[in-house]
Amino acid sequence: MNPQIQHLYDIATKPERRIIGLMSGTSLDGLDIALCRISGSGPATAVVLDRFTTIPYNDDFKEEIRTIFAKREIDFERLCLLNPYIGRLHGQLILDCLHAWEIEPDAVDIVASHGQTVYHAPRSQHRHDRFPNATLQIGDGDHIAATTGIITFSDFRQKHVAMGGEGAPLAVYGDYFMFSKKGENRILLNMGGIANFTYLPADEDASKVFTTDTGPGNTLLDAYARRLLNKPYDEDGQLAASGKVNDALLNSLKNNPFFDAPFPKTTGPEVFNVAYVQEAQTRSQTSDLSSADLMATLVQFSAITIGSAIRRVIHEDETHIYMSGGGMHNPMLTGAIQKLLPGCQFDSTNKLGINGDAKEAVLFAVLANESLAGGTTSFGDRQGVPTVSMGKVSFPR
Repeated sequence: MNPQIQHLYDIATKPERRIIGLMSGTSLDGLDIALCRISGSGPATAVVLDRFTTIPYNDDFKEEIRTIFAKREIDFERLCLLNPYIGRLHGQLILDCLHAWEIEPDAVDIVASHGQTVYHAPRSQHRHDRFPNATLQIGDGDHIAATTGIITFSDFRQKHVAMGGEGAPLAVYGDYFMFSKKGENRILLNMGGIANFTYLPADEDASKVFTTDTGPGNTLLDAYARRLLNKPYDEDGQLAASGKVNDALLNSLKNNPFFDAPFPKTTGPEVFNVAYVQEAQTRSQTSDLSSADLMATLVQFSAITIGSAIRRVIHEDETHIYMSGGGMHNPMLTGAIQKLLPGCQFDSTNKLGINGDAKEAVLFAVLANESLAGGTTSFGDRQGVPTVSMGKVSFPR
C-alpha cells in the first residue's frame, strides 16, 4: 500500500483528528484559519476550536483577484497563474500561523481548504440548458499540501455540483452536525458577501434540513464603501446610519426573479454587484441619491431579503437565530433584520461555542472530517442537498 494511503487511513481511524479549516470568502478581506480538534462524525461530531485567526490580504493581492473575480471575460493566463500562487500563499500562511502558535506541522492531521471562489454559475443563472450547475474555486490543494507537508482536502464544492446541487451553500452539513438541538427550531444565519441560512428543525430530522442563499449580505455594502469612503467596509454602519432609505430604489433593487425562486438556491456577485445597483438607480431615477441614503438603502435591501427569506420557513415565536460572518458586526444590518423578525431570539454562534467569524472555516474542517470518518448521514433524496462526501485529496509528496 502507498504509505500516504496508509497514513490517511490511520488518520481516519483516530479517535480525534486535528484539522485546519481555511476560508477565503467573496469579500476578499483575508484568509480565515481555524485549528480544530474533531471527534466522531455525523450527528455525533464534536468540535473544539483551539485557535483561530484571520490574516488580512494586502491591497495588491485583492486587486489581483478582482481582475478575474465574478467576470465573464478575463485574462486566462492570470487565472492560470493565480491558481497555484494562491495555493502556495495559503500554505505559507498556515506555516506562519503554526509557527506563531508554537505547533509543528506534523502535529496537524489534515488541512481543509475552501479555496477562493472566482466564479459561481448555477444553471438558474447561466441559463444554458446543455450545461450543468458550475462553480470555480482556485488555490490548488496540491500546492497547499506540498508547501505545508500536510495532507489537504480541497475543492469541496465540485462533488456537490456533481451530485445535482448548485455547489453552495454547503453549510447544511456542518450546521446540522454541530448545531442541531432537540426541541429548538434554529436558523444559522451567515452574512458574508452573500447571505445564507440553514434551517434546523426542532425534531432533528435531517430530511427537513436545508441551506439556501438569500441574496446580498455584505457584497454591495463593501463595494460601495470602497467607492464612497475608500475603505473596505462602512465601519459600524456609520454612513448608512446617517442616511434614509429610498423606497423607489429599494423596490427596484428587489425586482429580481431570484427572490421568488424556490429554496434552496444560490447566487453571487456575478448578479449582485455595482452594475446591478446602477441599473436599479436608472430604473428608479435615483442616480443622484446621496451617499448616505444610498448606503442606508443597500443595508435595508440586504436586511429585507434576508428577513423575507427566513420568514418563509419559520414561526417567529418558536425560532432562535444564530448569526455569523462579517455582517453580524454591522449594527445597522443586524438591527434592521431584528425589526423584521421581532418574534425571534437573536445571538451569535459564539453562544454555541464557535466564534462567529470562524464558523465558515470550521465548516470545511467538519466536511473534511466527514469525508474521512463519516459520510453515512442521509439528508433524503432532495435536489440541492445531496448526501455526499466532499473534497479532493492532495498528498504532500
